[in-house]
Amino acid sequence: MKRIFLKVSRELLPQIKDKYPFIYLEHGRLEVDDSSVKWISSENIVVHLPVATINSILLGPGTSVTHEAVKVIASCNCLLSWVGADSLLYYASGVSPTANTYNLKKQITLATNSRKKLEVARRMYKYRFPDVDLSNKSLAEMMGLEGIRVRTMYTTYSKIYDVHWERRNYIPGNIGYSDTTNKILTCCNAALYGILLSVVHAMGFSPKIGFIHSGCPLPFIYDLADLYKEETSIEPAFRLTRELNYTYNKDYVAESFAKIVVENSILERAVKDIYTIMEV
Repeated sequence: MKRIFLKVSRELLPQIKDKYPFIYLEHGRLEVDDSSVKWISSENIVVHLPVATINSILLGPGTSVTHEAVKVIASCNCLLSWVGADSLLYYASGVSPTANTYNLKKQITLATNSRKKLEVARRMYKYRFPDVDLSNKSLAEMMGLEGIRVRTMYTTYSKIYDVHWERRNYIPGNIGYSDTTNKILTCCNAALYGILLSVVHAMGFSPKIGFIHSGCPLPFIYDLADLYKEETSIEPAFRLTRELNYTYNKDYVAESFAKIVVENSILERAVKDIYTIMEV
């Protein structure tokens, strides 16, 4: 039988900023029927996914995906990421094709010039320190300021929401040993990395060429994520810990995170911020 699925041209795709940020799926199968991508859950519930309007699909444990589904999802510029249970761990992602390599060349040019690389880092830190003169600050000095800022945020929000806090505690592969606040932080951070990956890939940049972080799998993603973590991860972690009475509810956390991303226009801002930071 001939498929009636029509390939969507790039011109017809919604812009990144207008897409729904992400959906998380586990224990089921992604495949394509004669008209659309569909999700078949382990309970045989079938849901048709409008992948052209979704920015990123996070695949959790117990999922499988057909070759045809990957092809259609990629053509719609929707990122596939493989994550752990409840999005608490990030494993890998696909790479969507982009129209050209102009932005990648620009990124490489900036990252391989020590002076320009530091200028990009200063523009990133300027978002967090608008009233501080960073013109003569070294990268190490700015990282020191950022460390103080983040530790202060942890302390401040723990007092605001009356939530006990000792320190950031995350052991890869042993998320179960973390307390509720740390679990929510890790979950929200992983989801944030996933949607920023989709933005970076869609815009033709590389997640592996960073300006602040180094020696890690996705330095540019971690650079960008720090711009939004206070509102998407840190404040929500303490607030949700309080709301959930120190228990962890994956669905409640995921819904809350998605609501924050939409209400705070994270996707729209990320696109604008990347263009500003990279001077494109």
